[in-house]
Amino acid sequence: MKSTLRLVATFFLFHILLCSIPSPAYAAGGGQWQLLQPSIGIVAMHMQLLSNDRVIIYDRTDFGLSNLSLPDGRCRNNPNELAVKVDCTAHSVEYNVASNTFRALFVQTNVWCSSGAVTPDGLLVQTGGFNDGDRAVRIFKPCPDCDWEEKGSLLGASRWYATNHILPDGRLIIIGGIGQFNYEFYPKTAGGDKVYNLPFLAQTSDPGGVDNNLYPFVFLNVDGNLFIFANTRSILFDYNNNRVVREYPSIPGGDPRNYPSTGSAVLLPLKNLQAPNVEAEVLLCGGAPRGAFQNVGGGTFVGALNTCGRLKITDPKPQWVIENMPGPRVMGDMLLLPNGNVLIINGAEVGTAGWENGREPAMSPLFYRPNNPTNSRFELQTPAGIPRMYHSTAVLLRDGRILVGGSNPHVGYSFSNVLFPTELRLEAFSPSYLDAQFANVRPKIVDPNSLSALKYAQKLKVQFLVTGTVVSDLVSVTLFAPPFNTHTFSMSQRILVVGTGNVANLGKSTYEIEVTTPGSGILAPSGSYLLFVVHQEIPSEGIWVHLT
Repeated sequence: MKSTLRLVATFFLFHILLCSIPSPAYAAGGGQWQLLQPSIGIVAMHMQLLSNDRVIIYDRTDFGLSNLSLPDGRCRNNPNELAVKVDCTAHSVEYNVASNTFRALFVQTNVWCSSGAVTPDGLLVQTGGFNDGDRAVRIFKPCPDCDWEEKGSLLGASRWYATNHILPDGRLIIIGGIGQFNYEFYPKTAGGDKVYNLPFLAQTSDPGGVDNNLYPFVFLNVDGNLFIFANTRSILFDYNNNRVVREYPSIPGGDPRNYPSTGSAVLLPLKNLQAPNVEAEVLLCGGAPRGAFQNVGGGTFVGALNTCGRLKITDPKPQWVIENMPGPRVMGDMLLLPNGNVLIINGAEVGTAGWENGREPAMSPLFYRPNNPTNSRFELQTPAGIPRMYHSTAVLLRDGRILVGGSNPHVGYSFSNVLFPTELRLEAFSPSYLDAQFANVRPKIVDPNSLSALKYAQKLKVQFLVTGTVVSDLVSVTLFAPPFNTHTFSMSQRILVVGTGNVANLGKSTYEIEVTTPGSGILAPSGSYLLFVVHQEIPSEGIWVHLT
């Protein structure tokens, strides 16, 4: 009996040791997965990478107690809280990418299903939420030992399931939310908390209490107006004059793509930035058929959509072009990669967003190569080992990996006797461009500090090392704006190709490419970007630059 107990104890000790350190990558070919943390103590419902290579992660505050204590005996005392009024556990963390460590952060008001963006000076501005947090503004500064700063209820309307976007002048626009067919700006001016009506959001709200237009997809177009997609429809919106510039054709099929029929969308890479007319194109993938949310309520789970739509929003007469993914997907995150390809990751193949509403996890990430011919753009990647369902997140890191976390389709933390347990593990997906076989063609940027401060329309020379043979025509330089990610949409996500080809060989495996930065804040709002050199679709490690 004692020997059996010793054996069991040894097994559990070995298990604990295995879970306390990052595991080696556990799959080969088509990308690799690695467990980073066996638990960060909270669900990663919201994520933002900051310019100090720290990722701010947070969850709702009314799930009850989390699995991470606040330090130094600190407790959150909130008489307005609907769950635990005196709570000594954390609901936000800062993850240090370089050291693979995290620390607890203190957030006072409820950040559930909120939104955010990073300002030109690098501050994460987090807006809205639920209950006492629905009009709140919170600030996080990227500095050692910093914590959330609550600014109070500064918003003019309740912002729950709203979308933010950074603007060329440095302001944030905050659009929509449950019951809010309007928008507003932050920071506030002398006019105070003014809210502007946006009838388009009322027009795209479904009857019967299912909006299908929450967390609308918003992108800054190359003419300075905003592309806004909600439900099945989209407009080009002049936010300065509160007018619709144009209405685009509805996406074919008539099925909604926004929460809770949650698909995702990206603005494809902006290229030829010196041309008189820069083209802009939106890609939108996945979602759930109309009525899927109601069907789940009746016990019927409907298969997700397997279609993507592309729309060139700068065309005089744009039309949606529909493509089929290898399989259906709802609640999938769409991330721009440094080489201009798109990664589709997380989600389910059946059901919708919402509590207990998803089935059949979509385990295999997808590459989408926008420059390939139609019907040859998708490529399946190595399946994940952890289902990432409702309330999952993913963000691109400076080294090219994808940080993946979250998944909690329950009203509270549930770890047993449920189909998809609350998920506290944090992992990384390494796309195949990080495979060792590409080391000889992978660029390495020389003297990154010399490139840290950039101006608009600036010509600069970027030097890089490649140990193998360089194909000049297959070298490019990209600028990537790290987005705020929640509920499958990455807000303010943007990538620009600032130079291609014309590579000079400086000798000793050193090369130089001349590029020109974007000409204005309309193309690239001021702020921190990741600059990558890409060779044969293999990106360098990114460097932080600040564009003003």
